[in-house]
Amino acid sequence: MRTHSLLQGSPEWLAYRSTHFNASDTPAMLGVSPYKTRTELLHELHTGLSAEIDAATQRRFDLGHAAEAAARPLAESEIGEDLYPVVGSLEIDGLPLSASFDGLTMAEDIVWEHKLMNVNLAESLADGIIPDIYHPQLEQQLMVSGAKKALFMATSADKTAMECVWYTSRPELRAAILQGWTQFAIDLENYVPQAAEVKAVAAPQFGLPAVSIQVNGSIALIDNLQAFGTALTAYVEKINLKPETDQDFADLETTVKTLKNAEDALDAAESGALAQTESIDAMRRTVAMYRDTARTSRLMVDKLVKIEKEQRKMVIVRDAVNALDEHTKALNARIGDTIMPQITGDFAGAVKGLKSIDSMRDKVNTELARCKIEANAIADKITANLKAINDQPAFEFLFFDKRSLALKEPEFVEMAVKNRISDHQAKEVARIAAETARIAEQERLKAQATERARADAEIAAATAKAQSEAKAQADADAKRAIDEVIAKARELDYMAKIDTSRMMHNASGQPDKVPVLIDVAPVFIDKAESKDSPLSPPTLRLGQICERLGFNLTADFMRQLGFEPAATEKAAKLYHENDFPRMCAALVRHIQSVLQGGAL
Repeated sequence: MRTHSLLQGSPEWLAYRSTHFNASDTPAMLGVSPYKTRTELLHELHTGLSAEIDAATQRRFDLGHAAEAAARPLAESEIGEDLYPVVGSLEIDGLPLSASFDGLTMAEDIVWEHKLMNVNLAESLADGIIPDIYHPQLEQQLMVSGAKKALFMATSADKTAMECVWYTSRPELRAAILQGWTQFAIDLENYVPQAAEVKAVAAPQFGLPAVSIQVNGSIALIDNLQAFGTALTAYVEKINLKPETDQDFADLETTVKTLKNAEDALDAAESGALAQTESIDAMRRTVAMYRDTARTSRLMVDKLVKIEKEQRKMVIVRDAVNALDEHTKALNARIGDTIMPQITGDFAGAVKGLKSIDSMRDKVNTELARCKIEANAIADKITANLKAINDQPAFEFLFFDKRSLALKEPEFVEMAVKNRISDHQAKEVARIAAETARIAEQERLKAQATERARADAEIAAATAKAQSEAKAQADADAKRAIDEVIAKARELDYMAKIDTSRMMHNASGQPDKVPVLIDVAPVFIDKAESKDSPLSPPTLRLGQICERLGFNLTADFMRQLGFEPAATEKAAKLYHENDFPRMCAALVRHIQSVLQGGAL
């Protein structure tokens, strides 16, 4: 805070105040002061001219200064430190803020503010409540000085009463004050003084002549109704039916009263005449006509006044609505997007119950200023939020709801930006890790497939080799089996019958043995044991045949050779013993056919 050696109330102090936004003017700036309107403060700071202080006001000031001086020791006792009056200023956001302190401690950590006691203030402070109209002044004093708290005290002029309550800072009010002075500075720069308007007072008007009706003894009327009617008609014709200023409205309101008086005068004159006579029809019709003229004109003017005032009120409200719309559009242009929400001002409520055009303008302008301040605060919030989002261009895709997010509180948006980016980065790390793992798994599976293919190829090669070797072995085994079959066949008993020296001939000269020739050696089957000879009982088991041959045979294979089992004993298949030579011969033929690539 910068301090100034100025005596409160001096010309230098007044000149200083005209260039600063003062704490005592803060209630008026916010439109809550009962002593000065916002429009009056604008005019005062623009022109440098303040209202003249009348004798009564000066006496009140003098009483306040005297009470303040007497209360200072009481305040110092309450605080426990000496207090010094001082003028201080501080520039915040380009705003030249100022405060004139009734008292400030040497450490500038406690403010003292004194007011002259009144009934309402005494009751409120007795309840421990500082009236709201004093909060803006106290808050700006804390803002300028940097003090932590303020002692608000009120004492009576006769020094018999004293009340005090401590005030601590309200951050939301501090923000509203800064926003309010910012808008006030804009309005002050664009302020155009209007012609001074004196409170409208009805201009003196030439009254209508008094109505006189007399009745003489011969029931002759003596009246001035014609003169009264002429004056009334002329008066009505001069009525201003298009009022614009408060003066016009005041004149018309007086006109209504004048016409009402004319009605009443006509009624009184008529009643007086009727009291003198009971039947003067012409006079009554004349009186009725003029009375109707006065009444009709009065009602018309009265209605006109109400309509015109209502229209003027509507114009004032409409202009304020349009001004707020234009202000919102300008804020959207500053932001660079149409994000601003609709700000609604209670302009109709501001003019409710007001009769003066000037008071309507002041209340509406104050409400307009409040709406602009609110809109400015929202625009500043949107700008800060958009900056927080736009400062992360690489993550723009995370803020698809940027327009709605910009309307949130900056702390929420800042946290949302951090959380969304950190969540995305965590998911991205997880995605990359998963992708890396997937690629590694693919490479592993590919290598595994390659290894499997190589192994399969080796197995296929080994299998092919084994199959080739097995085939060669099978061929060798088949040849060896044939050789063994032939050898075993030769070893059979009936092979001894091949000896030709012992061959016998029957009576017809045919040999008893029938030679069966094969490539290896002839095999002879005894006729007695041929197919046409009687079969022996089926006692030859399939297992015995295999034992004789030295290798295994199946019943299905024997069927292929043409030999069905003659009987079955449990699971054993039984054949005829005398079929064995033919079995061997059939087996030899089969083996030869296989060697030659034929079929059975």
